[in-house]
Amino acid sequence: MMIAQLEIPADRVGINLDRFGNTSAASIPIALEEACRAGRVREGDVLVVNAVGGGLTAGALVARW
Repeated sequence: MMIAQLEIPADRVGINLDRFGNTSAASIPIALEEACRAGRVREGDVLVVNAVGGGLTAGALVARW
């Protein structure tokens, strides 16, 4: 499903694949660090984190920062 189909503004989504490539298990921590440094994540924010790996591996998390 595309971001546009979910009606989520592009500035609310962290994507770093274009700069780092596939960083495997480090993808989420890298994206979170970038968002924090850019001031896009603040205390009390609700984060939705989704990851899809090789094969049928997938995971998601909803957490308050």
